[in-house]
Amino acid sequence: MWGLSVVRRSLVLASAAFLLAGCSGIAGLDFTSITPVDSFGSRSNDTAGATRYSGSEKECLMRAMYFESNRSSEEGMFAVGTVVMNRVADPRFPGTICQVVGAPRQFAPGVLSSPMTEERPKELASRVADRILGGARHPGVRTAKFFHQAGLRFPYGNMHYVLEAGGNEFYIKS
Repeated sequence: MWGLSVVRRSLVLASAAFLLAGCSGIAGLDFTSITPVDSFGSRSNDTAGATRYSGSEKECLMRAMYFESNRSSEEGMFAVGTVVMNRVADPRFPGTICQVVGAPRQFAPGVLSSPMTEERPKELASRVADRILGGARHPGVRTAKFFHQAGLRFPYGNMHYVLEAGGNEFYIKS
């Protein structure tokens, strides 16, 4: 139960931050002064009702975060991992992490087959994946299930941007 209270506290604080930012996204919030994975809380201590994931599911999540977040940003990895889990939870997407990450034209080409050669980012992806699989989520991502490379712009009115992290911009489609 203690882990759940940490998550609730984190959500309340995140909600307050969005309210103070004018409910228009997170522009103006500075994530560089915090360590996202350590600050957002996790339900990993709450084993009652916790979902168990296989080693291969963790590997698929690590690969998505490693290849999609420029391999250096912890916050970016956390945000990509949150999008993957948002998709897993949505019945419009495949029901497992590996199916979501392996879906055609959704993630970087070769995401499930290219070697992860840089050890430090690989270790970071493993640590972030453990937190994500334990229930932690990036509050700035909210319910977003989509992202693209930062700096690109598309003329669609249904893209509502909520976060920029790890070289990506995360958005909710309406």
